[in-house]
Amino acid sequence: MLPAIFGLSGLILTPEEEHLIRGVDPLGFILFARNIESPRQVKLLTNSLKTLTGREDLPILIDQEGGRVARLVPPHWQAWPPALDFAHAYAKCPERGRAAAVCNYQAMALDLVALGISVNCAPVLDVPAIGAHDIIGNRAFGAEPEVVAELGAALLEGFAHAGVVGVIKHIPGHGRALADSHEALPKVTASIDALNRDIAPFKALSYAPMAMTAHIVYDAWDEQQCATLSKRVIDEVIRGQIGFDGLLMTDDLDMKALNGPIPMLGRQSLEAGCDVVLNCWGRMSDMRGLAEQLPEAPPACQKRLSDAMTIWRSPPPAAEIAEQQADLVAQRDQLMQSI
Repeated sequence: MLPAIFGLSGLILTPEEEHLIRGVDPLGFILFARNIESPRQVKLLTNSLKTLTGREDLPILIDQEGGRVARLVPPHWQAWPPALDFAHAYAKCPERGRAAAVCNYQAMALDLVALGISVNCAPVLDVPAIGAHDIIGNRAFGAEPEVVAELGAALLEGFAHAGVVGVIKHIPGHGRALADSHEALPKVTASIDALNRDIAPFKALSYAPMAMTAHIVYDAWDEQQCATLSKRVIDEVIRGQIGFDGLLMTDDLDMKALNGPIPMLGRQSLEAGCDVVLNCWGRMSDMRGLAEQLPEAPPACQKRLSDAMTIWRSPPPAAEIAEQQADLVAQRDQLMQSI
């Protein structure tokens, strides 16, 4: 198994993609808007990936946070509220706000279950700081670490009820970044004490099955390398201080925060301590380069993958999914209206 999660070029697999998948057996795949047209088409695509790999529990990822980060959109799928809505509800009534979040994220996860998607890249556990770039914004569960942790846990609970694996991100925290790591390399100059506040939600949810790194330099921990490429940050902070022992993936290697050929960045991130690299854009040259440069997934990586995917289970019939989702949305709305 190749320790890489690959994007795909379009709505169906190309012959080149099929040949590559058969040859290198990537750990998983991630879907974007370019891969999504209709429920039937997405289901055919995920089925083809499972058939090619021979893995029913294949990690097929998506970014479906709610709010402005959503790959499944109307008219085929309903719109989901941003995370910050539940922080506002929680501030008024913690018990009902949390319960509404569990219902919402279980209902959201059922959209994925119906399509054969097994992993959702959420929750965002970043704690936004005043003056930071707004790339996180209302994707976060507010600005209080304790609330972020509580509602992040509610999200993971809802996902797990539906059989979907969650990914905490962007470990060890994107909330202080003054730049969008899609466009530039952020440098955070905050003190250790300030960073300890930022990592608190990740520490509280260190039991999460998967996590995604931040392409950010934290001067207090490593002035030279961003977290994704820093052995010190991964060993001492993510694995050590935070205590995360699940499957650790990079954020997208194509982001402008990183500099260099994709295959080289992939190898560097694994050498730093990441378990798997995320390469999102479906460019055949980059995927072939990673296949040539990366080693076979070691036993520790495969064990973490196996442990994470125990959350996944075979989906129920479509009619049952639709009925359960409708009930959950009704419960969410009732709870939100009662606050």
